[in-house]
Amino acid sequence: MPVIKIPSQLRPQTDGQDSVQVEGSTVGEAVKNLAEKYPALKDRLFDEKGELRRYINIYLGDEDIRFLDNLETSLEENSELALVPAIAGG
Repeated sequence: MPVIKIPSQLRPQTDGQDSVQVEGSTVGEAVKNLAEKYPALKDRLFDEKGELRRYINIYLGDEDIRFLDNLETSLEENSELALVPAIAGG
């Protein structure tokens, strides 16, 4: 089952867990299943149209999924995803 690494700022919504196993054959399915498993994450990850928020970056291993097949990127049983919220400021 794929694993999603949770950044520290989103861990309160996952009961403090730093990684969560989820089902899904694509990145999009895995992230949606994560939001279903932890409903408090839904508004943090998705906008009112159900689209992934712009400031949420997702990596499959070391690869940004935007340079792969985005949310349609296929996952394997041992895939590791990382959620990386963009940081603003200067």
